[in-house]
Amino acid sequence: MTLTTAEAKTLLETRKAELEQLDEMSRDARSPVQLDQQSVGRLSRMDAMQQQAMAQANERQRALDLQRIESALQRIKEDEYGYCLECGDDIPEERLRIDPAALYCVSCARLQG
Repeated sequence: MTLTTAEAKTLLETRKAELEQLDEMSRDARSPVQLDQQSVGRLSRMDAMQQQAMAQANERQRALDLQRIESALQRIKEDEYGYCLECGDDIPEERLRIDPAALYCVSCARLQG
């Protein structure tokens, strides 16, 4: 069964909605850590700061994933979806099913690092 652009668009839009929901749910975890000595001990503050840093790193990754999804949706609109940005060859369907926002074929992805 081949992956149609309509199916790819549905996969991309579903993933985009999931990422946006995760972003909203983690908003509090990314907020600045309060340094109130009376309510939180030193180790608790350090733990809170570490959790905040991890939440911020996750948010940055979600933002990159959202950019890739938007780019893929734009390529669908322009009828350029499914082609490697580097060499222009078809991106294998299996790769697109795993990552519908894939930019490169397997060979070029390896070269990208």
